[in-house]
Amino acid sequence: MKKDIEFPENAVLEMAIAPTEFEQWDVFLINNGDRAVKNVLAATSGYGFDNNGEKILTSTLRHFFDEIDANSVQVVEKIDPSVFGLHNEYWISYWIDGKLFDRRFVFVPESITSQNCIFVKAIGKEAVLHA
Repeated sequence: MKKDIEFPENAVLEMAIAPTEFEQWDVFLINNGDRAVKNVLAATSGYGFDNNGEKILTSTLRHFFDEIDANSVQVVEKIDPSVFGLHNEYWISYWIDGKLFDRRFVFVPESITSQNCIFVKAIGKEAVLHA
């Protein structure tokens, strides 16, 4: 039964999206924990509506990382500003000490802007942070 399944919570991961050269942005996964996360699967997608109310869905991309060390950063992908008007979703599944965790990050439309950037110490630059 669903009530018997354990759904552990873990908030050691954060995501940041930072501008780079040539009007591109990088997506970072930040492990703030004191243990490595292993077998990390990041499924990324975008969704929303155009000006005519038509549904828009991007392709789902999947990225796999064997391990992200404690207190470290992993670049997940580059993201183009043309999709900033969509919900940008990152569903992250990972293992810590033999337990499976998952975390969903959604950057709402128009939230990825230079006005929303703050200094993120882990990556050493200004970024939009989702904790």
